[in-house]
Amino acid sequence: MRRKMLGVSQEALADALGLTFQQVQKYERGANRVSASKLYEIAKTLQVPVSYFFDGLADPMTNDVDEVGAAAERVVTEFLNTPEGLELAEMFPKIGRGRVRRQVLDLVRAMAEDETREKG
Repeated sequence: MRRKMLGVSQEALADALGLTFQQVQKYERGANRVSASKLYEIAKTLQVPVSYFFDGLADPMTNDVDEVGAAAERVVTEFLNTPEGLELAEMFPKIGRGRVRRQVLDLVRAMAEDETREKG
């Protein structure tokens, strides 16, 4: 997600890390594990702290599980992992008037409800 937000391609990230873009794809899909040293390099390249990759995870020492936060994070991640979602997330805050933002939200909600009715 951070890579996409920065507009960095898998190829560019792979080059910066000395990897193939296929390896970056495997890391992103979770097909391959990322070593601690490689995670550090990725964080440095994407200009985030290593802890960025662990945001939203429950602390194993306290067993606190924030199910609402985890569910919200899943929704946001799913949304931002689409090109349209990422672009919408970038453009939406640029709409200065709250009334217009609500109208856009109402339109999207109505379209989603129509789609749900058609499927169900």
